[in-house]
Amino acid sequence: MVEVTVTPQSSLADRPVQIRVRGLSPSQLVTLRAWLKDEQGECFQSRAFFRADEAGEVDPGLHAALGGSYSGVWPMGLFWFLQPDTLFRRLVKRDVAGSPFRVRLEVFDGLSMGTDPREQPLASCEAERWYVGPGVQRVPIREGRVRGALFLPPGPGPFPGVIDLFGGAGGLIEFRAGLLASQGFAVLALAFFAYDDLPRVLAQLDLEYFEEAAELLLRHPKVRGPGLGVVGVSKGAEVALAMATFLPQVVATVWINGTSFLYGNPLLYKELRIPAIPYYTERVLFTEVGAMDNSAIFTDPRDPAHRASAIPVEKIRGKVLFVVGEADRSFNSKLFAELALARMPPESGRLLSYPGAGHLIEPPGSPLCSNSSIRGTPRPVAWGGEPQPHARAQEHSWQEILQFLELHLGSVAAMKL
Repeated sequence: MVEVTVTPQSSLADRPVQIRVRGLSPSQLVTLRAWLKDEQGECFQSRAFFRADEAGEVDPGLHAALGGSYSGVWPMGLFWFLQPDTLFRRLVKRDVAGSPFRVRLEVFDGLSMGTDPREQPLASCEAERWYVGPGVQRVPIREGRVRGALFLPPGPGPFPGVIDLFGGAGGLIEFRAGLLASQGFAVLALAFFAYDDLPRVLAQLDLEYFEEAAELLLRHPKVRGPGLGVVGVSKGAEVALAMATFLPQVVATVWINGTSFLYGNPLLYKELRIPAIPYYTERVLFTEVGAMDNSAIFTDPRDPAHRASAIPVEKIRGKVLFVVGEADRSFNSKLFAELALARMPPESGRLLSYPGAGHLIEPPGSPLCSNSSIRGTPRPVAWGGEPQPHARAQEHSWQEILQFLELHLGSVAAMKL
C-alpha cells in the first residue's frame, strides 16, 4: 500500500515540512507532484523524479531528485519550485487570514510528465500552508488618511511594531505581514496608492502620510514603542529608506531591492521637496518571453545632475539592512545599496547580497517569480532570478530579517505552527 505523508499537515507558509513516501518497491522510479490553485483558480505545480531506496521509501530531504522542476536534494523543492500553468502569474495569497493554500501532493509510478489527464496517482495527501498562525488577528485600518490592515499576535502584548510596504503595483498585499505577525510582531500592512480611496496612481510620495501611519501604529495599546521597524520591497524600499531618513520613530529598516534616489515621483515632507529623476521609458527592453526589462529606464544615479534626488541617508539614526538580488532585472539594486551605505553613518547599515537572486525576494515558500503581469504596465515585467539561488536567498534572508528586527525592536514570542 503506497502512502505519501506531509508532516506537519498544517503549517505556516515560511516553515519547512517533511514529505515521505512509503510502500514502494526498492529502486522504483516515481514522480512526486505538488499542485495548488490560487484564489483566482490559477494552477501552480511542480514535479520531481525519484528512485525509492532499499526500503521502498522516498524522502526529498534525504534523496536527490533526478530531474523534473529541480534536481538534487531540496527538502522543500516541491514547494519552492512551483510554477504557474499560465505564463506571467505570480503566487500571492490574498485572503491571508481566512484560508490557507491547500497543496496536493501526489505520487505516480514511473515518469509522469503531466501530459495524460487520465493518469491516476498511487497515493495523495494535502498540506495546508497558512500565512497567519493561530490567534493572529487581522484588523482593517481606515483611520484619518491611513489605509491598510493591522496584524496582531495573540496575547496582551505589547509587541514590537513593524510597517510592511510593497511596490509599484499599489494595492494592499498582506501575506508578509501575516507571517511577521506569526513571529510575534504587530504589523501594519500599509497601502499607499491604488487601494480604497487612496490615489489611483502614484504622483508623489507624501511622507506625512507615512508619518501618520507610524504614529497610528505606535499609539496602539498592543504596540511597544518608542521605535518601530519598516520592511519594504522595490518602491516600498525607496519609501522605507526615506522614512528611516526623516522619521525618528523608525529605528530598524529592511530595504529589499530598492533605490536610494527618488525615481519617477518627487518626495514631499513639510517644507521639503526632493525632485525625482525621470524614468527613461524609451530604454525599456523586451525579453525573449515578451516581458519588459526595465533596468535601463533607471539612469545612472552617479551623474552629478541627479545629486538633488538622493535620499539624504546621512541623516539616518537607526539601523538599515539592505537585501539585494544580484540578478534583479528591475534595477541595479546592489549599486543603490552601496551608494547609500557609502553616505550613511558608520555601523548603521549592513548589506546582504545574493548572486542569482531576482527582484522579488520574499519569505521562503514563495516560489521564484521571474516575470509577472502587474497593474499599470502595458506588458508583464521581468524581475529576474534563477530558481535555486533565489530559493536559497529567500531562506537565508528571511532568518536574517527576523533576527535584525528582533535585535533592534526587542524580543518576540514566535508561534510554533
